[in-house]
Amino acid sequence: MANIINGIQHLGVGVPDLEASWAWYRKFFGLDIPFFNAEAPAPLMQIYTNNEVITKRAAMIFNLKGGCAMEVVQPTSFKSTHAKTTFQLGDLGIYIGHIKTPNANTAFDYFNQNNADVIGDITTTPDNIPAFYVKDPNGLLFLVIEDKEWYRKEKHVTGGIVGCTIAVSDIEKSMKLYADLLGYNHKLYDKTSTFKDYESIGERNKTLRRVKLIQKNQPTGGFNQVGGITHIELVQEISDRPKLKIYEGRKWGDVGFVHLGFDVRGMQEIGKKLEQEGFGFTCDTKNVLSMGDSTKVHCTYIEDPDGTLIEMIEVYKIPIIEKLGLNLNVEKSPLEKPLPNWLLKALRFSRVKD
Repeated sequence: MANIINGIQHLGVGVPDLEASWAWYRKFFGLDIPFFNAEAPAPLMQIYTNNEVITKRAAMIFNLKGGCAMEVVQPTSFKSTHAKTTFQLGDLGIYIGHIKTPNANTAFDYFNQNNADVIGDITTTPDNIPAFYVKDPNGLLFLVIEDKEWYRKEKHVTGGIVGCTIAVSDIEKSMKLYADLLGYNHKLYDKTSTFKDYESIGERNKTLRRVKLIQKNQPTGGFNQVGGITHIELVQEISDRPKLKIYEGRKWGDVGFVHLGFDVRGMQEIGKKLEQEGFGFTCDTKNVLSMGDSTKVHCTYIEDPDGTLIEMIEVYKIPIIEKLGLNLNVEKSPLEKPLPNWLLKALRFSRVKD
């Protein structure tokens, strides 16, 4: 069976109040279209929830302007809480979510005018792209970064997820997964220094190695025409400071970036390759998982060399207009064929308005 990793599908976030968090994500990130929004047990995650089957409410939301989705997860059988430790860049895990915008200045003004927790001023990333930092109501850090690639004209000042920053202990070891196996094999930069754009988030004099990766051969299947070109930035702190793991001793669903999700086709073949390379599935639904009445997927998880969770999703059925019972079965679609534009644009009829 053929197989392919299409790239980033979503960034998962754990929150204590889904409704409040989603309202903020709609207002500031334009994430107003849900693929699903349902409550269910999460037996798949027992290894990451102290061997207990938790229940959670989850909403997969995206911005039709362009960019990838965000999965917002609120545990309902326990309270999602912040870590007792204050982490810093260099501690291991997903540290910054990246949101795309056509104009950083316009977005910066909108965020400030609407009293978002903007951190510092507009800056530039190591590849000279205008950007700024903002924290959501739960204290999660996002980089809002300019991007020229868009799927559809929409009024909102941002699109959706375009990537994230993952802190690792050894970039060379991490590249075996992210570059060699997941396909993010083209470097946009590889720099070791102190960085001006990190000054506003309190990392003024810290020496770091930063590597920004994209897929050299951009897949065209599934939702790629909406998600566009995505990136992963790996960051390694060059110091003897003991590095903490952001989710060590915590549950999946506690406040933070819980995982990075990839859209795949041919899960079994991908799993065999990952197993051969030392990144076997830590949990696997084995078959079709229903998320609400109209969403059916196959989900697995792997860990990067530092334990950061990577989710893989093979989508079989998704809602287009759930309230009308209009769904799309994509199981037998050709790997390289993108979903038709008319179907993607029909998703606007499920938009949640404030």
